[in-house]
Amino acid sequence: MKKTIHPSQLKGVIQSPASKSSMQRACAAALLHKGISFIHNPGHSNDDKAALDIIGRLGAIIEKIDEDTLRVTSKGVEPVSGAIDCGESGLSIRMFTPLAALSKEIVTISGSGSLVTRPMHFFDEILPALSVEVSSEGGYLPLKVKGPLKPVDIEVDGSLSSQFLTGLLMAYSAAGASGVEIRVRDLKSKPYIDLTLDVMKQFGMAVPENNGYAVFHFPEKKHSTEDRDIQYTVEGDWSGASFLLVAGAIAGPLLVRGLDLQSTQADRKIMEALEACGAGMAVEAKGIRLVPASLKAFTFDATDCPDLFPPLVALAAYCEGTTEISGVSRLAHKESNRGLTLQEEFAKMGVTIRLEGDLMFIEGGNGVKGAKVHSRHDHRIAMACAVAALRAEAPVSVEEAQAVNKSYPDFYRDLERMGARLEGINLII
Repeated sequence: MKKTIHPSQLKGVIQSPASKSSMQRACAAALLHKGISFIHNPGHSNDDKAALDIIGRLGAIIEKIDEDTLRVTSKGVEPVSGAIDCGESGLSIRMFTPLAALSKEIVTISGSGSLVTRPMHFFDEILPALSVEVSSEGGYLPLKVKGPLKPVDIEVDGSLSSQFLTGLLMAYSAAGASGVEIRVRDLKSKPYIDLTLDVMKQFGMAVPENNGYAVFHFPEKKHSTEDRDIQYTVEGDWSGASFLLVAGAIAGPLLVRGLDLQSTQADRKIMEALEACGAGMAVEAKGIRLVPASLKAFTFDATDCPDLFPPLVALAAYCEGTTEISGVSRLAHKESNRGLTLQEEFAKMGVTIRLEGDLMFIEGGNGVKGAKVHSRHDHRIAMACAVAALRAEAPVSVEEAQAVNKSYPDFYRDLERMGARLEGINLII
């Protein structure tokens, strides 16, 4: 479907969406918790739905108590299906594969969209060392795994994604790892591991000692099985809210609520970028208030928060001068090759982006033109183009705009609630 965004001024109060990073990890932890878990403020993005479907197939019973609460009852990983489908969720495929390998049953793991082109050779290399039988299509989906996984000392490469490590940490804990360690080389996206460890702690899982993100040590001790009910509230999503915050900075005034300023989410660093460019921003008791201001180019390291590239590009388009963002190497294996995609789609709106090695340079302050752009089936590209359109010289039409369903299905509705003028068929959720 196509959405056309007209130049608009936003005004009002908006609640941030639920964090899919928090929600998906909560689903995994609820599966591993032998008992009852209540998940409050659950997300309903496509990735969230995929995670719920996966834990259901791996043995959890999921009940909707009300609009804001799910009850998950589990005895651990006891598959009721021989196959799980991760949809287009990179986190799900990387996190749930080691968890599925806790079972002695054969589980086939598939996905769709860009997942089928993302390398999965990590599992071919690591899982056999953990007594897991694994096969793939030359390092790509589908995967077949058969456990049970047995924790041993291993070393992994953390340069591609922290999501592999998330799955291993949870699997080791659930398997009763004792006196063993996971050594990690060149770990990227460290804040996401902080989030993983925090979720594990809240669900009563055995949490390893974190020695500078280079060694995760599981002490020699008896692992007790928690039998208490777990209460977990999904955080507001800094990834999705980053687009709202940028929208407020260029087309506000806007008050964004529901974000934890002490969150371990990597994308909380959007606040640093907003401060660096001189955004009109104030942190209040009720939320974060944004008002339009004269913006200047900034320098930002997005190595540990690569999902911020799209909203940062939308922001930089309105900053006077040339903005420099490092960490481009983290963008190749996303829903699209985001570095090139951002360069090509923003060029249609008259914004020049240069890619030089690990650096991206955005020439801002020259105006944003009306154009027809394409999401490339990437949710964050669709949102970045829509936000940039709010102050454009003419309307911007986004093809395949429904890509936002992956992480933020209410995105366009929220823009309309704040006063944006949009044309196009409403999304069917």
